[in-house]
Amino acid sequence: MTYTPHGYIFSLMEDSHPSHDEELVKLNRISGQIDGIKRMIDEHRYCPDILTQLKAVRSAIRAVEANILETHLHSCIAESFGEHDKDAAHKKIDEMKVLFKRFNTE
Repeated sequence: MTYTPHGYIFSLMEDSHPSHDEELVKLNRISGQIDGIKRMIDEHRYCPDILTQLKAVRSAIRAVEANILETHLHSCIAESFGEHDKDAAHKKIDEMKVLFKRFNTE
């Protein structure tokens, strides 16, 4: 088992994936924020207050995305380079290119 900078545990066994359990806590918090936004809408609250809460949810989701991406870089990508398999390394590099393009267009 190995720990990433965020304390995630992952195994170096083939086809294993790191744990994102800490992100579940954050996603549950985000879910609660969304429930609160729904209540605000039901209660016809002031539009800028609703928009402020929506912005907070977007920021929280981006933070979860960034943490999962960082874990992926430190585990899955690093693991592929440690295998000394150039094809696997190139495949992971191509995967990262697609991910970066996807994140840059949103």
